[in-house]
Amino acid sequence: MYAAMTYRPKNLEERTLHRLKIARGHLDKVIKMVESQEYCIDVINQSQAVQAALKEIDSLLLENHLVNCVAKDIHDGHGKNSLEEVMKVFKRAS
Repeated sequence: MYAAMTYRPKNLEERTLHRLKIARGHLDKVIKMVESQEYCIDVINQSQAVQAALKEIDSLLLENHLVNCVAKDIHDGHGKNSLEEVMKVFKRAS
């Protein structure tokens, strides 16, 4: 018996692109479902999968930004501007 090989993206760019491609696959499925006039609830479920995938991407990018950019800005004495920028993103998402 052998272990299944799973793609494991190594860096932020690979991880982000990998997740974007997953989201694109879900979105392509939603488009096909609408074109085929599939059951509305099934389309909604697939649409929610797209949204969840995009939220995962946002979380991944935000974590990277906080750990790298915001932390550096705070260390360099520019934390207020950096934190305001992050808060604008959250307010826009609401």
